Amino acid sequence: MTLLQAAVLGLVQGLTEFIPVSSSGHLVLVPHLLGWKFPHEQGFIFDVLVQMGTLVAVLVYYRQDLIAIARAFFLGLFQRQPFAEADARMGWYLILATIPAAVFGLLGKDVVEQAFASPKMTGVFLLGTALLLIIAEKAGKRCRSLQEITWQDSLWIGFFQVIALLPGLSRSGATLAGGMTRHFDRPAAARFSFLMSVPVMVGAGVLAVKDLLALPAASDFLLPLLVGFLTAMISGYIAIRWLIAYLSKHSLHLFTGYCVLLGLAVILWM
Repeated sequence: MTLLQAAVLGLVQGLTEFIPVSSSGHLVLVPHLLGWKFPHEQGFIFDVLVQMGTLVAVLVYYRQDLIAIARAFFLGLFQRQPFAEADARMGWYLILATIPAAVFGLLGKDVVEQAFASPKMTGVFLLGTALLLIIAEKAGKRCRSLQEITWQDSLWIGFFQVIALLPGLSRSGATLAGGMTRHFDRPAAARFSFLMSVPVMVGAGVLAVKDLLALPAASDFLLPLLVGFLTAMISGYIAIRWLIAYLSKHSLHLFTGYCVLLGLAVILWM
């Protein structure tokens, strides 16, 4: 993998991780369209580790929220009142929302890796993302704020995250749909979606580092990873800021149309 390829894929990852059009799907399609050939194991590890750049973007953008949640969470444990504060409860909700994807991700790791090798299946899954966004807009009443979240909401959104393990099924799109079908407004659903991405990305990154160390000549792969990481971090931060502002005034229909058109194009011509 060249540095230019790493920069392009990092940019794609950063721009599409939070916008509900599937970053994993685009990371499958872009190399295929450009004729780039990578060893399967190397490509999958790169995709997962470059997500750590978008993780840093989330940490920076939501740093005040995350610090408040972490402080209240550990203080609640120390004082033996783990659910007394709203921020402490939010910490537990984020953990609960992570459990389904963590379990299914570990059990189905091989299946997920194989799906990343199929551009045509990615097109099918992009249509699945479009369907989720349609359901979100039609079923959601958008009358709740994040202050009203319960453990049932958290677990429901967590199960939506499970289906996003496959390329083409957007994680942000699925979790947005999960939140909106529980009648949260768009910005609230997006905020919870982005916050709950933190433990998922950390867990996936740890597993990918283990796989990276097992690769032959892993040290030769470090510089492309660094370039991809930095471009994903910068573009991811920009994407978060833009999407939060966009969702405060607009629906998800733009992203639905994009996923339908891209999904059909991939199915018909790849």
